Amino acid sequence: MRLTILGGGGFRVPLVHRALLRDRAEGRVTHVTLHDLDADRLDAVVRVLRQMSEEAGRPGDAPVLSVTTDLDEAVTGADFVFSAIRVGGLAGRVVDERVALDEGVLGQETVGAGGIAYGLRTIPVAVDIARRVARLAPDAWVINFTNPAGMVTEAMSHHLGDRVIGICDSPVGLGRRVTHALGVDPARARLEYAGLNHLGWLRAVRVDGVDLLPRLLADDRALASFEEGRLFGADWLRTLGAVPNEYLHYYYFDREAVAAARAAERTRGAFLLDQQRSFYDRMRVPGTPPFATWDATRLEREASYGADVREVAGAGERDAADLESGGYERVALALMRAIARDERTTLVLNVRNRRVLEPLDADAVVEVPCYVDANGARPIVGDPLPDHAVGLVTAVKSVERDVVLAATTGDRAAALRAFALHPLVDSVAVARRLLRGYLDRAPGLGYLRD
Repeated sequence: MRLTILGGGGFRVPLVHRALLRDRAEGRVTHVTLHDLDADRLDAVVRVLRQMSEEAGRPGDAPVLSVTTDLDEAVTGADFVFSAIRVGGLAGRVVDERVALDEGVLGQETVGAGGIAYGLRTIPVAVDIARRVARLAPDAWVINFTNPAGMVTEAMSHHLGDRVIGICDSPVGLGRRVTHALGVDPARARLEYAGLNHLGWLRAVRVDGVDLLPRLLADDRALASFEEGRLFGADWLRTLGAVPNEYLHYYYFDREAVAAARAAERTRGAFLLDQQRSFYDRMRVPGTPPFATWDATRLEREASYGADVREVAGAGERDAADLESGGYERVALALMRAIARDERTTLVLNVRNRRVLEPLDADAVVEVPCYVDANGARPIVGDPLPDHAVGLVTAVKSVERDVVLAATTGDRAAALRAFALHPLVDSVAVARRLLRGYLDRAPGLGYLRD
C-alpha cells in the first residue's frame, strides 16, 4: 500500500513515521512518498525518519521512503494521501495573526479573522490538489490534516466527494482527558460530540448505556484534573451542560483572549516561526543529531501549546500526559487502517453531514462521530444541538461557505461577507479594514484584488 504525505518536509511528519514504526501491523504500508516544495526541509525530515527507523531496531520493517518536489509524481498511484500543507508557511500565519490583532479582533490560526485569511490562502491550493488526485489517483483516499480543516475538507469534497475526510486531534484529546477524569476505559466509552472543526461540544459520555457526563460536571475535583475543566471553569461547564472543544475559549472569553494576545511579546505563529527556523538551520550543520534535535524541539512546542488561553483562564502549565504525541497521527492511521482492512471502528471526523446535524444541509462538512470501514466514513446521528450551539454552528458555517466561494471564484464580496459576519468580528468597518490589510500584507491573495 502506497502512502503519500503532502507537506512532507513539515515538522510533525516524524510523528506519523513513528506511529507506523510502533504499529508493526501497519505492514501494508510498503511505500511512503514525501512531497514538499522545499527540498532542504525534506532533507532534514528524511534524516530524522532514517534515524528513527534505525533506532526502532528493525529498519528493514520500515516502509520504503522516497521524496519529490513534483506534486503529480507524488500522488500518482497513491492509495492514501495525507494532506498536511501550510500555504504561505509560518510567515503567512504571523501575518494572519498580526493584521487581526492590529484591528483589535482575534488573531488565531483557525478561528476568526486569522482563520478566514488562512482559508482564503489555502483553499485554492487544496482544490488544485483535489483535482489532481481525482485525475491521477481516482481510487485514493485523501485524509486532510490541513487547517482550517473543516472548510478545506469541504472545498476538496466538491471534487473528491466522500473520498476526502478531515481529521483533528482536539476531540480525541478531549475524549481521552474526560474518560481519564471519570476513571473509565476509553474503549468502553461512547462519546457524543458534535459541531464543526474547532467548534464542537462533548455532550455525553456513555458507558454501558449510562451517561457519565452529569457525574463529571458535578465533581469540582474531577473537573480541575484536566485541561478543559481548568480552562473553562466548573461553573461555566455546568451552565453549558457540556464540555466544549478548547477552541471555544476564544468565543466564550473573546475579550480576554484578544487582550492577552495583544499584550504578548509575540504571537504563537511568531514563536513557531522562530523555533522552526532554528530547527531547520541546526539540521544543516554537520554532526547535528537528527532525532534528538527534533524531539527536543517537539517537546518545547507541545509544552507551549495553548499558553495564551491557559494564561487567560489561570489554568497553569500543561500536564505531562498532554505533552505526549498521539493526536493527528493516531487518528490518521486508525482511519487508514479501518478503510484498508475493512475493520469497522468509530472516530470523530470531518465529513459531509448527510443531514445528521440539523439544520445544516447534507453537503456541509461537520465534525461528528463516524462509523468507518472499507466504504469510508458515515456520520452517526446524535441528539440535536442546543439552540446556542446551533446559532454558533450555523453562523460559522455560513462564514466558511463564503470563504470557499471567495477562494474558488475570486468573489471579493464573499470574502468581505466572511469577515463581516464572523461572530468574532464586531463591525463591517473593521471587516473592510481586515480585508484590505490582508490584501496588502498576506501572501497568496492577489486573486481578490480590484
